[in-house]
Amino acid sequence: MTFLQILLLGLVQGAAELLPVSSSAHVIVVEKLLGLDPSSPEMTFMLVMLHTGTMFAVIAYFWKAWSEKYFSSALAFRRIAILALIATALTGVVGMGIKHLIEKFFLRGGEIEELFGNMPMVASALAVGGLLIIYAGRRSARMPDANRELDGRSAAWIGAVQGLCLPFRGFSRSGATISAGLLQGINRVRMEEFSFALAVILTPPVVGRELLRLMKTHGPTGHSLHLASLLMPGMLGMACSFAAGLLALKFLSRLLENGRWTFFGYYCLVASAGVFLLNRLG
Repeated sequence: MTFLQILLLGLVQGAAELLPVSSSAHVIVVEKLLGLDPSSPEMTFMLVMLHTGTMFAVIAYFWKAWSEKYFSSALAFRRIAILALIATALTGVVGMGIKHLIEKFFLRGGEIEELFGNMPMVASALAVGGLLIIYAGRRSARMPDANRELDGRSAAWIGAVQGLCLPFRGFSRSGATISAGLLQGINRVRMEEFSFALAVILTPPVVGRELLRLMKTHGPTGHSLHLASLLMPGMLGMACSFAAGLLALKFLSRLLENGRWTFFGYYCLVASAGVFLLNRLG
Protein backbone atom coordinates (compact mmCIF):
# COMPACT_ATOMS: atom_id res chain seq x y z
CA MET A 1 0.00 0.00 0.00
CA THR A 2 1.14 3.53 -0.70
CA PHE A 3 1.35 6.31 1.87
CA LEU A 4 -1.67 8.08 0.37
CA GLN A 5 -3.76 4.89 0.49
CA ILE A 6 -2.93 4.35 4.16
CA LEU A 7 -3.62 8.02 4.95
CA LEU A 8 -7.02 7.85 3.26
CA LEU A 9 -7.99 4.61 5.01
CA GLY A 10 -6.94 6.04 8.38
CA LEU A 11 -8.93 9.23 7.95
CA VAL A 12 -12.03 7.39 6.75
CA GLN A 13 -11.81 4.88 9.60
CA GLY A 14 -11.24 7.53 12.24
CA ALA A 15 -14.12 9.69 11.02
CA ALA A 16 -16.58 6.81 10.56
CA GLU A 17 -15.63 4.45 13.41
CA LEU A 18 -16.85 6.73 16.15
CA LEU A 19 -19.96 7.78 14.26
CA PRO A 20 -22.84 5.27 13.99
CA VAL A 21 -22.38 4.81 10.24
CA SER A 22 -20.23 1.63 10.18
CA SER A 23 -16.59 2.44 9.66
CA SER A 24 -16.00 -1.08 8.39
CA ALA A 25 -18.42 -0.54 5.51
CA HIS A 26 -16.80 2.77 4.59
CA VAL A 27 -13.27 1.36 4.75
CA ILE A 28 -14.25 -1.70 2.70
CA VAL A 29 -15.76 0.53 -0.01
CA VAL A 30 -12.61 2.68 -0.07
CA GLU A 31 -10.47 -0.46 -0.29
CA LYS A 32 -12.55 -1.66 -3.23
CA LEU A 33 -12.20 1.69 -5.00
CA LEU A 34 -8.43 1.59 -4.41
CA GLY A 35 -8.23 -1.92 -5.84
CA LEU A 36 -7.37 -3.56 -2.50
CA ASP A 37 -8.78 -6.89 -1.27
CA PRO A 38 -10.82 -6.33 1.94
CA SER A 39 -10.87 -10.06 2.75
CA SER A 40 -7.08 -10.52 2.67
CA PRO A 41 -5.29 -11.00 6.03
CA GLU A 42 -3.26 -7.82 5.45
CA MET A 43 -6.36 -5.71 4.84
CA THR A 44 -8.27 -7.35 7.68
CA PHE A 45 -5.38 -6.61 10.03
CA MET A 46 -5.13 -3.06 8.70
CA LEU A 47 -8.80 -2.57 9.57
CA VAL A 48 -8.19 -3.83 13.10
CA MET A 49 -5.18 -1.52 13.52
CA LEU A 50 -7.35 1.38 12.43
CA HIS A 51 -9.84 0.31 15.11
CA THR A 52 -6.97 0.41 17.60
CA GLY A 53 -6.27 4.03 16.73
CA THR A 54 -9.87 4.97 17.37
CA MET A 55 -9.80 2.98 20.61
CA PHE A 56 -7.08 5.27 21.92
CA ALA A 57 -9.12 8.25 20.71
CA VAL A 58 -12.08 6.94 22.74
CA ILE A 59 -9.94 6.57 25.86
CA ALA A 60 -8.54 10.10 25.47
CA TYR A 61 -11.98 11.62 24.85
CA PHE A 62 -13.96 9.83 27.58
CA TRP A 63 -11.29 9.47 30.24
CA LYS A 64 -12.48 12.43 32.31
CA ALA A 65 -16.13 11.33 32.25
CA TRP A 66 -15.22 7.72 33.02
CA SER A 67 -13.01 8.82 35.90
CA GLU A 68 -15.88 10.78 37.46
CA LYS A 69 -18.55 8.11 36.96
CA TYR A 70 -16.83 4.74 36.75
CA PHE A 71 -13.69 5.19 38.85
CA SER A 72 -14.97 7.58 41.51
CA SER A 73 -15.26 4.77 44.07
CA ALA A 74 -14.80 1.03 44.45
CA LEU A 75 -18.57 0.59 44.43
CA ALA A 76 -19.00 2.55 41.19
CA PHE A 77 -16.20 0.62 39.51
CA ARG A 78 -17.60 -2.71 40.66
CA ARG A 79 -21.03 -1.86 39.32
CA ILE A 80 -19.86 -0.80 35.86
CA ALA A 81 -17.44 -3.73 35.69
CA ILE A 82 -20.28 -6.19 36.28
CA LEU A 83 -22.47 -4.51 33.66
CA ALA A 84 -19.61 -4.49 31.14
CA LEU A 85 -18.89 -8.15 31.88
CA ILE A 86 -22.55 -9.08 31.29
CA ALA A 87 -22.69 -7.14 28.02
CA THR A 88 -19.37 -8.53 26.76
CA ALA A 89 -20.33 -12.10 27.66
CA LEU A 90 -23.58 -11.80 25.68
CA THR A 91 -21.64 -10.25 22.80
CA GLY A 92 -19.33 -13.25 22.73
CA VAL A 93 -22.15 -15.79 22.89
CA VAL A 94 -24.23 -14.13 20.16
CA GLY A 95 -21.35 -12.99 17.93
CA MET A 96 -19.33 -16.20 18.06
CA GLY A 97 -22.48 -18.29 17.76
CA ILE A 98 -23.53 -16.55 14.55
CA LYS A 99 -19.95 -16.70 13.24
CA HIS A 100 -19.79 -20.46 13.86
CA LEU A 101 -23.14 -21.09 12.16
CA ILE A 102 -22.19 -19.05 9.09
CA GLU A 103 -18.79 -20.71 8.73
CA LYS A 104 -20.17 -24.22 9.22
CA PHE A 105 -23.38 -24.15 7.19
CA PHE A 106 -22.90 -21.36 4.62
CA LEU A 107 -19.13 -21.17 4.07
CA ARG A 108 -18.58 -24.92 4.51
CA GLY A 109 -15.55 -24.55 6.76
CA GLY A 110 -14.41 -21.19 5.42
CA GLU A 111 -13.71 -18.08 7.51
CA ILE A 112 -16.16 -15.24 8.15
CA GLU A 113 -13.58 -12.79 6.78
CA GLU A 114 -14.38 -14.13 3.30
CA LEU A 115 -17.66 -12.20 3.46
CA PHE A 116 -16.10 -8.86 4.40
CA GLY A 117 -15.78 -7.87 0.75
CA ASN A 118 -19.36 -8.89 -0.14
CA MET A 119 -20.83 -5.53 -1.16
CA PRO A 120 -24.54 -6.54 -1.22
CA MET A 121 -24.18 -7.91 2.32
CA VAL A 122 -22.43 -4.71 3.47
CA ALA A 123 -25.19 -2.60 1.89
CA SER A 124 -27.93 -4.70 3.52
CA ALA A 125 -26.28 -4.38 6.94
CA LEU A 126 -26.02 -0.61 6.47
CA ALA A 127 -29.74 -0.43 5.67
CA VAL A 128 -30.72 -2.53 8.71
CA GLY A 129 -28.53 -0.41 10.97
CA GLY A 130 -29.97 2.79 9.51
CA LEU A 131 -33.55 1.67 10.11
CA LEU A 132 -32.71 0.72 13.71
CA ILE A 133 -31.16 4.15 14.35
CA ILE A 134 -34.16 5.97 12.85
CA TYR A 135 -36.62 3.91 14.90
CA ALA A 136 -34.67 4.41 18.12
CA GLY A 137 -34.24 8.13 17.48
CA ARG A 138 -37.93 8.72 16.80
CA ARG A 139 -39.06 6.66 19.77
CA SER A 140 -36.60 8.29 22.17
CA ALA A 141 -37.80 11.71 20.99
CA ARG A 142 -41.15 10.82 22.56
CA MET A 143 -39.34 10.13 25.84
CA PRO A 144 -37.54 13.44 26.46
CA ASP A 145 -37.20 12.75 30.18
CA ALA A 146 -35.83 9.23 29.74
CA ASN A 147 -33.33 8.70 32.52
CA ARG A 148 -33.38 4.98 33.26
CA GLU A 149 -30.28 3.57 34.90
CA LEU A 150 -28.25 0.81 33.31
CA ASP A 151 -28.92 -2.55 34.96
CA GLY A 152 -28.08 -6.17 34.27
CA ARG A 153 -31.04 -6.71 31.97
CA SER A 154 -30.37 -3.65 29.83
CA ALA A 155 -26.64 -4.51 29.67
CA ALA A 156 -27.53 -8.01 28.47
CA TRP A 157 -29.73 -6.63 25.67
CA ILE A 158 -27.06 -4.16 24.63
CA GLY A 159 -24.42 -6.90 24.62
CA ALA A 160 -26.62 -9.21 22.55
CA VAL A 161 -27.25 -6.49 19.97
CA GLN A 162 -23.53 -5.76 19.88
CA GLY A 163 -22.94 -9.45 19.15
CA LEU A 164 -25.09 -9.15 16.01
CA CYS A 165 -22.68 -6.54 14.67
CA LEU A 166 -19.49 -8.60 14.91
CA PRO A 167 -19.97 -10.96 11.92
CA PHE A 168 -21.53 -8.38 9.61
CA ARG A 169 -19.54 -5.51 8.13
CA GLY A 170 -21.88 -2.56 7.66
CA PHE A 171 -23.90 -3.05 10.85
CA SER A 172 -22.57 -0.23 13.03
CA ARG A 173 -21.59 -1.36 16.53
CA SER A 174 -21.97 2.07 18.10
CA GLY A 175 -25.19 2.73 16.20
CA ALA A 176 -26.73 -0.57 17.32
CA THR A 177 -25.66 -0.38 20.97
CA ILE A 178 -26.62 3.26 21.51
CA SER A 179 -29.95 2.62 19.76
CA ALA A 180 -30.56 -0.40 22.00
CA GLY A 181 -29.99 1.79 25.04
CA LEU A 182 -32.22 4.59 23.78
CA LEU A 183 -35.05 2.11 23.17
CA GLN A 184 -34.79 1.09 26.82
CA GLY A 185 -35.08 4.67 28.01
CA ILE A 186 -31.44 5.16 28.96
CA ASN A 187 -30.04 8.69 28.86
CA ARG A 188 -28.19 9.55 25.62
CA VAL A 189 -24.98 10.71 27.28
CA ARG A 190 -24.89 7.73 29.65
CA MET A 191 -25.46 5.34 26.77
CA GLU A 192 -22.74 6.95 24.66
CA GLU A 193 -20.21 6.55 27.48
CA PHE A 194 -21.16 2.90 28.09
CA SER A 195 -21.18 1.99 24.39
CA PHE A 196 -17.65 3.22 23.85
CA ALA A 197 -16.44 1.63 27.09
CA LEU A 198 -17.56 -1.69 25.58
CA ALA A 199 -15.64 -0.84 22.39
CA VAL A 200 -12.42 -0.44 24.39
CA ILE A 201 -12.97 -3.88 25.96
CA LEU A 202 -13.59 -5.56 22.59
CA THR A 203 -10.72 -4.11 20.59
CA PRO A 204 -7.64 -5.81 22.17
CA PRO A 205 -8.84 -9.42 21.67
CA VAL A 206 -9.86 -8.62 18.08
CA VAL A 207 -6.42 -7.14 17.40
CA GLY A 208 -4.77 -10.23 18.89
CA ARG A 209 -6.89 -12.57 16.79
CA GLU A 210 -6.06 -10.77 13.57
CA LEU A 211 -2.35 -10.64 14.44
CA LEU A 212 -2.36 -14.42 14.90
CA ARG A 213 -4.23 -14.82 11.61
CA LEU A 214 -1.68 -12.63 9.84
CA MET A 215 1.28 -14.56 11.25
CA LYS A 216 -0.36 -17.88 10.40
CA THR A 217 -0.94 -16.79 6.82
CA HIS A 218 2.68 -15.77 6.31
CA GLY A 219 3.98 -18.92 7.97
CA PRO A 220 7.08 -19.54 10.09
CA THR A 221 9.33 -17.69 7.65
CA GLY A 222 8.10 -14.34 8.92
CA HIS A 223 11.16 -12.97 10.67
CA SER A 224 10.96 -9.91 12.92
CA LEU A 225 11.93 -7.52 10.15
CA HIS A 226 9.30 -9.00 7.84
CA LEU A 227 6.66 -8.77 10.57
CA ALA A 228 7.68 -5.18 11.25
CA SER A 229 7.23 -4.32 7.58
CA LEU A 230 3.71 -5.78 7.75
CA LEU A 231 2.87 -3.85 10.90
CA MET A 232 4.23 -0.45 9.85
CA PRO A 233 1.35 0.38 7.46
CA GLY A 234 -1.08 -0.43 10.26
CA MET A 235 0.79 1.80 12.73
CA LEU A 236 0.64 4.73 10.31
CA GLY A 237 -3.07 4.17 9.69
CA MET A 238 -3.64 3.91 13.43
CA ALA A 239 -2.14 7.38 13.99
CA CYS A 240 -4.39 8.87 11.31
CA SER A 241 -7.51 7.20 12.70
CA PHE A 242 -6.68 8.48 16.21
CA ALA A 243 -6.64 12.12 15.07
CA ALA A 244 -9.79 11.79 12.96
CA GLY A 245 -11.52 9.87 15.75
CA LEU A 246 -11.20 12.70 18.26
CA LEU A 247 -12.90 15.10 15.86
CA ALA A 248 -15.65 12.59 15.08
CA LEU A 249 -16.44 12.07 18.78
CA LYS A 250 -16.99 15.78 19.29
CA PHE A 251 -19.39 15.81 16.35
CA LEU A 252 -21.27 12.73 17.61
CA SER A 253 -21.67 14.10 21.14
CA ARG A 254 -23.03 17.38 19.82
CA LEU A 255 -25.68 15.68 17.67
CA LEU A 256 -26.68 13.30 20.47
CA GLU A 257 -27.13 16.16 22.90
CA ASN A 258 -29.25 18.02 20.33
CA GLY A 259 -31.49 14.99 19.74
CA ARG A 260 -30.43 14.49 16.11
CA TRP A 261 -29.72 10.77 16.35
CA THR A 262 -31.92 9.94 13.34
CA PHE A 263 -29.57 11.92 11.09
CA PHE A 264 -27.15 9.00 11.17
CA GLY A 265 -29.89 6.55 10.26
CA TYR A 266 -30.80 8.46 7.12
CA TYR A 267 -27.14 8.70 6.24
CA CYS A 268 -26.80 4.89 6.55
CA LEU A 269 -29.74 4.40 4.17
CA VAL A 270 -28.14 6.72 1.60
CA ALA A 271 -24.78 4.96 2.06
CA SER A 272 -26.51 1.60 1.60
CA ALA A 273 -28.00 2.72 -1.70
CA GLY A 274 -24.58 4.00 -2.76
CA VAL A 275 -22.92 0.67 -2.00
CA PHE A 276 -25.58 -1.22 -3.97
CA LEU A 277 -25.03 1.15 -6.89
CA LEU A 278 -21.25 0.75 -6.76
CA ASN A 279 -21.67 -3.02 -6.75
CA ARG A 280 -23.92 -2.89 -9.84
CA LEU A 281 -21.54 -0.57 -11.68
CA GLY A 282 -18.48 -2.58 -10.62
